[in-house]
Amino acid sequence: MSPVAPGPFREAVVDLDAIRANVARIADVVAPAAVMAVVKADAYGHGALPVARAALEGGAGMLGVADVDEALALRAAGIDAPILAWLHDPGLDFAPALDAGIAIGVSSASQLEQVAGAVARGAVPATVHLKVDTGLSRNGVEPARWDTVVERARELEASGTLTVDGVFSHLANASDADDDAQLAAFAAALEAADAAGLRPTHRHLASTAAALRRPDARFDLVRVGIGMYGLTPYGDGTTGADLGLVPAMTLRGRVAAVRRVGAGAGVSYDLTWRASAPTTLALVPLGYADGVTRHASGRGSVLLGGAVRPIVGRVAMDQFLVDAGDVPVETGDEVVLFGDPSTGAPTADEWADATGTIGYEIVTRIGPRVPRRYRGAP
Repeated sequence: MSPVAPGPFREAVVDLDAIRANVARIADVVAPAAVMAVVKADAYGHGALPVARAALEGGAGMLGVADVDEALALRAAGIDAPILAWLHDPGLDFAPALDAGIAIGVSSASQLEQVAGAVARGAVPATVHLKVDTGLSRNGVEPARWDTVVERARELEASGTLTVDGVFSHLANASDADDDAQLAAFAAALEAADAAGLRPTHRHLASTAAALRRPDARFDLVRVGIGMYGLTPYGDGTTGADLGLVPAMTLRGRVAAVRRVGAGAGVSYDLTWRASAPTTLALVPLGYADGVTRHASGRGSVLLGGAVRPIVGRVAMDQFLVDAGDVPVETGDEVVLFGDPSTGAPTADEWADATGTIGYEIVTRIGPRVPRRYRGAP
C-alpha cells in the first residue's frame, strides 16, 4: 500500500528539476543553437510561471507563448527574459505588449501595420519576428506576399519604428520529404529577407521534433515545447526516456471508496462493464471535469497497490473506477494515473496511445480543479 499524506485527494505534481534537466539535455544536443522554452497554454498545463523560471535556469534564453495576455502575465510576475508571442486577435492593440518589451510574431502585412500603428501612437519601438508560411497553411505570411512584407519591414526598421529580430516558421513533421520541402521554402524566405536588407538575429524553424532529429533545421534557435515536459513529439514508438527526457507531471489521487462486488455486477453509466468474477473496485475522484478524458473508459490504466490496473466502466464527470482484483485496497491509497515510468506508473504518452490522442493533449487538458504542487522549486 502507498497511502498519500493528508492533503488534496487529487493533484498534479510537477517536477521542476525534470524541467531543468530536460531543457539542459536538449540545449546540449542542439548547441550552438539557442533554446526558446514554449510555455503557452499555462506551460502545457504544468504552470507557466514556475515552469518559465525553471526553463530559464535550465538554459533557455527566451520564452515563447501563443498570445500577448500570456506574455503580459509573465511580465507582471517578474519574468524579464525575452518573450515572443505569435498568435493575435485581429483587433489587438499591441501597445501594452510593446511597452512591456514583448517581441511580436508577425504573420501578415496587416499585422505589421498594426504594430507600426501602435508605435506611431506612442508605444516604444517594436521588436518583431516575421513568420512565413512554409507549407503548414496556418498563420504566417503567404510566400507570394513575403517579398512585399520584408521590404515594408525594412522600411519600418530604417525609420526606427521596429527591429526585425527574427524570421521563423513551423514544420508539419509529416515526413522527411515534407520537412525537406519546408526547409527549402524557409531558406528561400531567408534569402529574400537578406536581399531586402534584414539581418535577423534569430532564425527559427524547429520545434522539439526537428530540433532533436534534424540538425539542418536548427538555425540560430529552436523552440522546445513538449520535450521540455519530458514527453515525445514522435508517433513512432519513441518514448521520452529514449530521448533522455523525464516526464515532469505526475497526475495522482487517492482511493475515495472501496467496494467488493460479485460476478455480474455492473459498473458506472450504461453498465458497459460487468465483473466476470468477484472483484474489488476502487473509486478515484477524478473525471472528465478534471481533464481525464472519457475515452479512457475501459482503455486507460493506473498504478494502484504496486501494479498497473485497468479503469473499468465509464469515466464520469468527477470519478472513475479501477478493477483491483483480489489485492487488498483501502481508502486513502495512492492512485497514479500517469507520471515517470521509472516509478512503474503509466506515462502520459501511454494514456495518449490508449485513448487515441497525443501526449500534448493529455497533460494540457488537466483542469484548474486539480491543484498543482511543485517539486524542486527554488
